Amino acid sequence: MNNDKRAQIFARFQTANPKPTTELEYSSPFELLIAVILSAQATDVSVNKATGPLFKKANTPAALHKLGEKRLKEYIKTIGLFNTKATNVVKTCRILLDEHNGEVPEDREALEALPGVGRKTANVILNTAFGHPTIAVDTHIFRVSNRTRIAQGKNVNQVEQKLLKVVPAEYKQDAHHWLILHGRYTCVARKPRCGSCLIEDLCEFKEKTEIE
Repeated sequence: MNNDKRAQIFARFQTANPKPTTELEYSSPFELLIAVILSAQATDVSVNKATGPLFKKANTPAALHKLGEKRLKEYIKTIGLFNTKATNVVKTCRILLDEHNGEVPEDREALEALPGVGRKTANVILNTAFGHPTIAVDTHIFRVSNRTRIAQGKNVNQVEQKLLKVVPAEYKQDAHHWLILHGRYTCVARKPRCGSCLIEDLCEFKEKTEIE
């Protein structure tokens, strides 16, 4: 795929959705951090159902740490891997209190040092909470990037580096959100909805479907 096509694709995404954002519900960088940690191998819908009541009870590092693992599990038990996630969340709260004055650090290395936070989560926080032009690559973005040929790679790191190289600068801030939403609702895994896709004519996927 050439750069002109890529520019056209992101221009269309922008026209259709000028201010894309995460579907996770949050009101602070800390709430976003906890929501993203909980969202690993879970849907945003299931996370939002759990964090709604949770954040009303505790939405700061001090309050969540005080809540403790046992009571935290009661709020998040409907989410996959909740035992491990509860442990990671409480440990993360302790580190934020001890090392970062209770604030979410605007720094990749510091973020990735938190339990349950890898490169993808750090990218989401840096992009969505702090406005950095990072591109977090999840399964949706990996699939869309390879299928459309916007940015091909054998693993998420390769796709991330390719996207950072080929996405035009003016679209980089929002690219993550456009791609994830496109993968979640249009370019779905089993049978992409090519007939209702706004970039169908620009996409280089050879086995396009006719089903809307």
